[in-house]
Amino acid sequence: MDSKGRSYATGKRKNAIARVWIKAGTGKVIVNGRESNDYFARPVLRMIIQQPFGAANRSGQYDVWCTIKGGGLSGQAGALRHGISRALTFFEPELRPVLKAGGFLTRDSRVVERKKYGLAKARRRFQFSKR
Repeated sequence: MDSKGRSYATGKRKNAIARVWIKAGTGKVIVNGRESNDYFARPVLRMIIQQPFGAANRSGQYDVWCTIKGGGLSGQAGALRHGISRALTFFEPELRPVLKAGGFLTRDSRVVERKKYGLAKARRRFQFSKR
């Protein structure tokens, strides 16, 4: 924790990187200077962000301030979830077993497969023509 009572962590998913600061508060989440409800319009993405707090029974007890770069909204939500989970473990180390069991501390290593030469996409071939 720093001098302002905050805990910092970095979360990653796909090409998105989230820098996350949490401190004791009322449960407000600010993403790139905007409310999380404005930034993440889909309810599924908002649910993903709240998962670590729900698993640790800490809903509404922490304020989150973060900056996210890269990727799409789904990857950014996953990166924010990863960052919140890591920051929670730095803030309260006794929450680590609960978050680890939920799989929130593991970086999801799945990324888009690269396109190969001679193919239309990563695995899709061009249509075969006999003549």
